[in-house]
Amino acid sequence: MSERQERVFNFLREHQIEYSFYTHPEAPTIEIARQYWHNDGSKHCKNLFFRNHKGNRHYLVVFDSDKNLAIHDLEQRLKQGKLSFASEQRMERYLGLKPGSVSPFGLINDTENHVHLFLDSSLKNYPSLSFHPNDNRATVVISQEMFAKYLEAVGNSFEEF
Repeated sequence: MSERQERVFNFLREHQIEYSFYTHPEAPTIEIARQYWHNDGSKHCKNLFFRNHKGNRHYLVVFDSDKNLAIHDLEQRLKQGKLSFASEQRMERYLGLKPGSVSPFGLINDTENHVHLFLDSSLKNYPSLSFHPNDNRATVVISQEMFAKYLEAVGNSFEEF
């Protein structure tokens, strides 16, 4: 188990957040990850990390992996002005992550709660969600109730879109 995974699992245990997980080969993209997903009823999520035009605000956007969102559409829906993908350096600085392993669990590394989380409102239609545990060689399955408990524990601002 990687150090990144261990950090996520320790955080979840410390906050009495129940989850399950399974390991698989490296899966840095949704297309690759699909071949390893279990048919467990959870909704697998796509996670993208953006910055605003000035570079002083950062956003983690989580949405249904079966959807595609163009940046322009996202800009309209999020009402945060012009967005661009955050650099690898920004991803490391604010989420402690590398490309291909972005996840809401990266928020545990954002001790200043700088990153704002946007959640696709359609995700509420599923009993559980699936994310990488900050390492794309595993998948965590977490119920809606436990994910809400995680968001409260981590303390970052968030909203649905």
